[in-house]
Amino acid sequence: MADKPVLQPGPNHPITITSNHNRVVVTVAGKVVADTRNALTLQEASYPPVQYVPLSDVDTAALERTDTESYCPYKGDASYYSIPVGGDSAVDAVWEYRQPYAPVAEIKGHVAFYPDRVDSIDIEADGDPS
Repeated sequence: MADKPVLQPGPNHPITITSNHNRVVVTVAGKVVADTRNALTLQEASYPPVQYVPLSDVDTAALERTDTESYCPYKGDASYYSIPVGGDSAVDAVWEYRQPYAPVAEIKGHVAFYPDRVDSIDIEADGDPS
């Protein structure tokens, strides 16, 4: 297998990571699986922003590791989790970069959720869900 390309964020593909101290709550099948005020918001190029939630603020008992993996030349290898309580729609709903590349090292120990595979990812600013 050929070596995987490793790319650096830059003007043509910017990546920024900012602390988000608003409350972020993720629910699946009516169950809260993540609740934090310590998320990181990753903004990559023109993609929608992604909330990375610290594993310490996730109900890890609700997650089931899968064999699915993917690769991003900017972030590294991703591992996936399903949320069994969500049924088929929550398969591979969660991803984690266990050893992210240096430019995005802050996301280590955090997971992100596909919005279309969970019921909701609510971000409350000043106490108001959005």
